[in-house]
Amino acid sequence: MTEVTVSVSKDELKLVLEKLDTVKLELLRLRAMLLPEEAASEEEKREIEAARKEIAKGSKVKLDELVKELC
Repeated sequence: MTEVTVSVSKDELKLVLEKLDTVKLELLRLRAMLLPEEAASEEEKREIEAARKEIAKGSKVKLDELVKELC
């Protein structure tokens, strides 16, 4: 097997990692869509609304942190 070496700039690596986070997030969304639905409690509804406000402000969290929190 032939060994191949590839070099990338920091910006290119950052872009790849951001795209990977996007793919991981989409996989989590798809997984959530496949799970059975249940009604959200009042507390969960408040948390969802707070999260929507954070998203609207442009707040973000690393996918790794979100996965750790959910698992």
